[in-house]
Amino acid sequence: MKRTKIVQLLQSEIPATNVLIKGWVRTRRDSKDFSFIEVNDGSCLKNIQILADSSLRNYPDISRLSTGSAVIISGNLVESMGVGQKWEILADRVEIVSLAPESYPMQKKRHTDEFLRTIAHLRPRTNKYGAVFRIRSELSYAIHKFFRDRGFKYIHSPIITGSDCEGAGELFRVTTLAPENFLKKDGITDYGQDFFGSEANLTVSGQLSAEMFALALGDVYTFGPTFRAENSHTSRHVAEFWMVEPEMAFCNLEGNMNLAEEMIKYLINFILEESKDDLELFAKFVDKNLIKTLDNVASSDFKRLSYTSAVEILKKSRKKFEYDIDFGKDLQTEHERYLTEHHFKKPLIIFDYPKTIKPFYMRVNDDNKTVSAMDVLVPKIGEIIGGSQREERLGVLEKRMEEMGMSKDTYWWYLDSRRFGSVEHSGFGLGFERLLMFITGISNIRDVIPFPRTPNSIEF
Repeated sequence: MKRTKIVQLLQSEIPATNVLIKGWVRTRRDSKDFSFIEVNDGSCLKNIQILADSSLRNYPDISRLSTGSAVIISGNLVESMGVGQKWEILADRVEIVSLAPESYPMQKKRHTDEFLRTIAHLRPRTNKYGAVFRIRSELSYAIHKFFRDRGFKYIHSPIITGSDCEGAGELFRVTTLAPENFLKKDGITDYGQDFFGSEANLTVSGQLSAEMFALALGDVYTFGPTFRAENSHTSRHVAEFWMVEPEMAFCNLEGNMNLAEEMIKYLINFILEESKDDLELFAKFVDKNLIKTLDNVASSDFKRLSYTSAVEILKKSRKKFEYDIDFGKDLQTEHERYLTEHHFKKPLIIFDYPKTIKPFYMRVNDDNKTVSAMDVLVPKIGEIIGGSQREERLGVLEKRMEEMGMSKDTYWWYLDSRRFGSVEHSGFGLGFERLLMFITGISNIRDVIPFPRTPNSIEF
């Protein structure tokens, strides 16, 4: 007998015989001659009800089934006589795979997110987190489909790297040196004795690698884990997170912004269509305006304005911000949310940022004060995408690296790409977890990633 997912049974149009499901008990209650067992196998939000007749050979054991117990059920799919479900299974066999003890922490009552983070290995069994991670799976598929349908090639960029793409220095070191051999007597690390013979880190971005392939294959993207050793305890930061980073050859800033807007709309519409039941949970219990917000972004033409114009709007707003704003200062989340939620009431793209607050690889504009950078901002979150047209001119790139005190010897291979067949090219980075926060309405990034990595937390 072939196993069937519960999601398939609940979508059935007609009754069925000899169905087989495998899952976990959510609840059980006894009637005079039956046990009613709610079972979930993780394939969807809803449970399916099992009717276990007292005539079953192992009924005394069935009547002891507890929340969290694992079972294998076979029987017939029949129309339910009760209220709240269309189908139920009249069981002819209930195999108890394992019986959960009373100490099982995931009981029927609602648990706080803070508590569930302490048992991250069990929280996918709750309705909320099961829904989050099903949406995460669907969104991952949608990303690959979006790019594949547009002719992009998927690139696996290195996780271990010798470069700091963003130049912020918030890197996790990778070393095989024993602690006692890590420093020389003068306090300088002798990387010559290390595995790679030089300093190595966990990557903060796959962008530089993607650029190399864009200049060979045309349009490419990376989608993988990135790492930042930022000692932050806010609801927006984790040390390990996932980034989607497309890179396009023969593409300027305008084309870059067009793709970013198209992708955001596509991904939202995909989830609205494919994850309706799971989204309804968040619309009911997390953010009652969620669907309205998603529909607004998916149907809007993103407003585009320069950084200079954005600063002028913020200064004229007379709103009291925690962080002051002026030309040359980076926009904070409160500024971004004011623009999207109050001033424009729609998503927007801000472009042409001051070069003093942006990395070395962004193309310098003719005014020599700004770079061809862009950020996509959405309500509730603020920045969800950051990108730029890359600096394709060798001389200008070298000058920028000198201004920022960067070693050209370390980036010799990156500079080679500007020596040999350089073309204008652009790309951006989408924070995958931030997109999930926006789509679900969840306010803490720790709750949209399976096992969050934060300062002083490396469990699970």
